[in-house]
Amino acid sequence: MAKSSSTGPRVNASGHVARKRFGQNFLVDRHYIDRIVAAVDPQLDDNLVEIGPGLGALTVPLLERLEHLTVIEIDRDLAAKLIAQYPSTRLTLHNADALEFDFSSLGNDLRVVGNLPYYISSPLLFHLAQHDEKLRDVTVMLQKEVVERMVAAPATPAYGRLSVMLQVRFRIERLLIVPAGAFRPAPRVDSAVVRLTPLSAERPRLADKALFASVVTAAFGQRRKTLRNALKTIAREDQLERARIEPGARGETLAVADFVRLANALARGA
Repeated sequence: MAKSSSTGPRVNASGHVARKRFGQNFLVDRHYIDRIVAAVDPQLDDNLVEIGPGLGALTVPLLERLEHLTVIEIDRDLAAKLIAQYPSTRLTLHNADALEFDFSSLGNDLRVVGNLPYYISSPLLFHLAQHDEKLRDVTVMLQKEVVERMVAAPATPAYGRLSVMLQVRFRIERLLIVPAGAFRPAPRVDSAVVRLTPLSAERPRLADKALFASVVTAAFGQRRKTLRNALKTIAREDQLERARIEPGARGETLAVADFVRLANALARGA
């Protein structure tokens, strides 16, 4: 399990040297390991994949409750240790970059667990979102500040592109805070565990997903700009008004439903 932005020695008790390029900081506090596993509540036949198993802090207790576990580990040395520890009937290991991995290849009703390195957390969440129809849920540990952005409500400082782009696909719940001291080496900031559950049938219909993404990106590109100015290359003022969007408002004041309504209206040419 890995994170970035750490202080102190980078040699773990196992003898593995934590690698900065992979953002490796390893979860070692048994209290938080048990709480995360309890939050996941794995059942024997779950189709579960762990991203970044590292030294196996979560892998071991997960395998105690699962018939089979799939893991994705980019570090070849750590991957080799896991392969040597478990037979292929219990553990399938992909020595790969999770950002490039095709999660749809793992089948349906997929449960994702992981302690995501800070430097890839947002891109990886967007990557997972592309496979939301295959997912049952995603329970991951991230930098606390990122989780605050994910769950943020409109008109709050943390609300932004990440909030909208994830909330349009998922119901998001912060589960627990994990202090820096629970890791070796310790990162400089606290972490948080969050659960994302696909909205499925409740997910808003997007007429043009690429256009929706462009509208959201532009709206938050320069937060001090009004939508009249931020979206001037995408929407005319009269189009904003017909979609019941105040041109003088700022993007951070719009709810997810407002962005959906505007993007769908633009897609229709309204």
